[in-house]
Amino acid sequence: MVRLNSAAGSRWWAPAMAILALAFSVEAAEVARYDNYRLYRVTPHSEAQLRSVAAMEQASDSLIFLETARKLGDRFDIVVAPHKLADFTETLESDYIPHELIEQNVQRAFDEERVRLTNKRAKGPFDWNDYHTLEEIHAWLDQLASEHPKEVELLDAGRSHQNRTMKGVKLSYGPGRPGVFLEGGIHAREWISPATVTYILNQLLTSEDAKVRALAEKFDWYVFPNANPDGYAYTFQVNRLWRKTRKAYGPFCYGADPNRNWDFHWAEQGTSNNACSDTYHGSEAFSEVETRSLAAFVEKLRGKLGAYIAFHSYSQLLLFPYGHTGEHSPNHQDLNEIAEATVKSLAKRYGTQYKYGNVYDAIYPASGSSVDWSYGAQDVKIAYTYELRPDGNAWNGFVLPPNEIVPTGEETLDSLITLLEESSARGYYDEKH
Repeated sequence: MVRLNSAAGSRWWAPAMAILALAFSVEAAEVARYDNYRLYRVTPHSEAQLRSVAAMEQASDSLIFLETARKLGDRFDIVVAPHKLADFTETLESDYIPHELIEQNVQRAFDEERVRLTNKRAKGPFDWNDYHTLEEIHAWLDQLASEHPKEVELLDAGRSHQNRTMKGVKLSYGPGRPGVFLEGGIHAREWISPATVTYILNQLLTSEDAKVRALAEKFDWYVFPNANPDGYAYTFQVNRLWRKTRKAYGPFCYGADPNRNWDFHWAEQGTSNNACSDTYHGSEAFSEVETRSLAAFVEKLRGKLGAYIAFHSYSQLLLFPYGHTGEHSPNHQDLNEIAEATVKSLAKRYGTQYKYGNVYDAIYPASGSSVDWSYGAQDVKIAYTYELRPDGNAWNGFVLPPNEIVPTGEETLDSLITLLEESSARGYYDEKH
């Protein structure tokens, strides 16, 4: 998740020197660092102050907007490069804009994470006690197919820009079942997404809980934990805050936002035509081979898929179409009622509170997403996006502690059971096979 541009969000641009480093050395680049970058929380008290702070986002690539206020009462969370600190604070103070320092050194959380992951590399079996590299996730999928050949089939949706496999699996307990598509990791830095998707997949295959077993055997499951493999690998190797794909756009800008690149009301709302922006929609719809390939795979399932579920982070939201307009979808009432039951179910285990609603109203305008495309172009009428833990008050929610992986997976699976039961009771999977 990101809050960006006019759609409310942030531009996770690296500082100028880091951009130059990345431009001349892609995967072998020096690790991007945010030493002594400070995090400020800014809360404008007037429309003039709101406009003043919003204008900073367009004026400087040394400010990283984690949260962008849409209206009075909302906040900005802004990471400030050390060389920009004096100008930034002077502007706020001269305009009497309320602000507070939240974090002295943003890099600290990334260093702690890297040390932990480095120390765990020589570990045992694949588990959910920490996060895994792309190679580890792919090896685990291979292992599932090898150990469960009757139920698990490896899927290959094509190759990424850097020739990585778009790898997934189909989990099926027999013919004639409607399909559910689970998409993870389309935004690279949202590590809890592939972790949650793999957790759910493992439970669908191994759990002895009666409700989980009933859910697993009712559907055919098409599961892609990493829909943006190049970007995900890049977050481990170079820049922990990378969001996009890795296709070059000019000498200094890389990647498009793969969740703004789908061919459904492409480039209409909540996107950017600036190739360096985190919400750059690409040069055209499906300009990214990752989205184009995944869409081609989904199109082959037309008429079989009953649900498309995407997993993002963060903010604890359950969202449904549309993102390009505030106009409600034809089955808005059903989607809203299903979402209400789903978030109530999710809260039962740990008390985690989610909000829900259509994308445009509940979070921000955003066109060209995979969920909107599956709904509008492929007629998959049960289409949801999870924005997983933590809630929106966290500034560093992309670095979710590993001890929250299993609880996140547990409560999300609880809610997914409800989501699919509620939609099934409304007849959404009848005659889909």
